[in-house]
Amino acid sequence: MSVAADVADALGLERVLWIPARIPPHKRRRAMTAADLRLAMVRAATAADPRYEVCTLELDRPGPSYTVDTARMLRSEHPEVELYLILGADQATEFDTWREPDRIVELVRLAIMNRGDQSGEDATTRLPSAAEVVVVPVRSIELSSSEVRRRVAAGGDIDGLVPPAVRAIIERERLYSTP
Repeated sequence: MSVAADVADALGLERVLWIPARIPPHKRRRAMTAADLRLAMVRAATAADPRYEVCTLELDRPGPSYTVDTARMLRSEHPEVELYLILGADQATEFDTWREPDRIVELVRLAIMNRGDQSGEDATTRLPSAAEVVVVPVRSIELSSSEVRRRVAAGGDIDGLVPPAVRAIIERERLYSTP
């Protein structure tokens, strides 16, 4: 969660919404952890920072979770608030494959973080020309959810990779372990 705190600090954000997807469109071909467990892990991971709020907007909606639909709803509910969509550079390089990317950038500003060896600055080349973008420097953390799942499946240690409360959920539910 430290990179999210870096973004919140850099942009002076009072609140950061964490929105677990019901059905992530880019991950439909993979087996997914049940939504209720993903929600529990997000709540556990975000509990320590009072700026973080878990929003179930996408979980409450049927069908795939398209960012454009969420952005429309948030803009409608909060017309006076400056909304940012926080993305890793890896996500930003695929932004042109998202549903209605031009409409998304009309509704929100993009806050792009470096991700691994991908620079936030370099990632902006694939964004719509109308996009308002701020590249936010964040501390470098070489971590991905895929790495956490890989380590758990291999019986490896995830201490320090996820908060203890998230680790407890993973262990209790035997997530990512091979049977």
